[in-house]
Amino acid sequence: MEPAVSLAVCALLFLLWVRVKGLEFVLIHQRWVFVCLFLLPLSLIFDIYYYVRAWVVFKLSSAPRLHEQRVRDIQKQVREWKEQGSKTFMCTGRPGWLTVSLRVGKYKKTHKNIMINLMDILEVDTKKQIVRVEPLVTMGQVTALLTSIGWTLPVLPELDDLTVGGLIMGTGIESSSHRYGLFQHICTAYELVLADGSFVRCTPMENSDLFYAVPWSCGTLGFLVAAEIRIIPAKKYIKLRFEPVRGLEAICDKFTHESQQPENHFVEGLLYSLHEAVIMTGVMTDEAEPSKLNSIGNYYKPWFFKHVENYLKTNREGLEYIPLRHYYHRHTRSIFWELQDIIPFGNNPIFRYLFGWMVPPKISLLKLTQGETLRKLYEQHHVVQDMLVPMKCLPQALHTFHNDIHVYPIWLCPFILPSQPGLVHPKGDEAELYVDIGAYGEPRVKHFEARSCMRQLEKFVRSVHGFQMLYADCYMDREEFWEMFDGSLYHRLRKQLGCQDAFPEVYDKICKAARLAGPPQPLPKSTQRGPCAWRRHFRVESCLGLGQVGFLHCI
Repeated sequence: MEPAVSLAVCALLFLLWVRVKGLEFVLIHQRWVFVCLFLLPLSLIFDIYYYVRAWVVFKLSSAPRLHEQRVRDIQKQVREWKEQGSKTFMCTGRPGWLTVSLRVGKYKKTHKNIMINLMDILEVDTKKQIVRVEPLVTMGQVTALLTSIGWTLPVLPELDDLTVGGLIMGTGIESSSHRYGLFQHICTAYELVLADGSFVRCTPMENSDLFYAVPWSCGTLGFLVAAEIRIIPAKKYIKLRFEPVRGLEAICDKFTHESQQPENHFVEGLLYSLHEAVIMTGVMTDEAEPSKLNSIGNYYKPWFFKHVENYLKTNREGLEYIPLRHYYHRHTRSIFWELQDIIPFGNNPIFRYLFGWMVPPKISLLKLTQGETLRKLYEQHHVVQDMLVPMKCLPQALHTFHNDIHVYPIWLCPFILPSQPGLVHPKGDEAELYVDIGAYGEPRVKHFEARSCMRQLEKFVRSVHGFQMLYADCYMDREEFWEMFDGSLYHRLRKQLGCQDAFPEVYDKICKAARLAGPPQPLPKSTQRGPCAWRRHFRVESCLGLGQVGFLHCI
């Protein structure tokens, strides 16, 4: 009884403290208290429920049978909207706080919500090397199932809560993307319900225009109801090499060289200052040296980015064997390096051993409890951006990031960008090597002003034919946006499929300038150029000492 009484007394004292200080004060200045006492236990319950549900559904093989019924229900909802006069745009009925996106989905309050309850793995075909999934299937579900039967996705973005639908309608990337491209490039078929309620399947050979236009469209061409994705044989471990590099020129040369080596299955860089980085290269293997085995995903292990930083501090190279699933979700426990700001002692060995098994808090719950005050603080004093630039422009890009926002660590991830139709493609007719530069944190430049600084960074990215991931705030005007992205195929299909009265244009759905400016203006004449991109994660960061701010990174 004594432990129960003690817990009750602690809970009572906490509630009294909240009553005196006010809930908003606690959520802003002492957010770690709320997260540790409430969000971590709730997140654990959520994870257990969804894991058990996915396991039961797959074992009973009920998903394929129910899938067709659910698709027909979506078609029925769309046709009813049409019969009622198509008075407003449509959107998915999934609550905005459940999405892995920085934006507050206020449009869901004014648009027609179409309920889409599609969250199951439908089929794994090892002969065709294809997995067929519904759009709300998460990366956590996919890795848990596929690795248990000896398969994996060629590109598997890090965070557990990222969904297939988000990674297709937005984009996804991983340290294997220098071989396979973005997440969209490992997809072989999409199934959609269109604006008139009809069902369509598209592949590179069948309805190919729609197939290439869907990625990055953010749900403005139709409702995704299933996708077919390539799978490849998996091995037990990743043999990972760590190499600290100093000097910007040496960093860029080393990173570019390793990204061009076909024998490297994985390439990743963490930049801790403009002149200090650790470059990591990995290959899959079934054999491991026991003395070098590191199960980095175990709850009591140091956070991955801190573990990597030790190689830089000690100025030594390293070789480790990491279990495959641990490697895929190496940034999940610390939500990259952002959880340190919401739980400052989260990487302390005592905390990891006692409570690390509940980490991380659920992204959706962090967003739900963020509050308007935290959101505004984050918008003004925090940067969460992923910019995709040609690898040849990496030195110039890193200098620009350093001068304009000065945020570290910076995540570097190479990827090959094929020359294909759609919103995002290289400038020429051949595939080109790009790099994702991810900056998440509090800017260290003096007099940082979010809008002006980000517009300056966006201008640089456009100048080198790069792309901005669309999960974060975008300050471009309409003409600048369509200078960055090639809208020729997208706009033609919107007109052809009757999307103009059914879904908002992608610019009006994601760009901050459009949300502030009001109704859309006529399209500019020049809508033919290149790319942009979403991504995956939810981060958490402090704001000028004012407290902890919840936020997303996507990807």
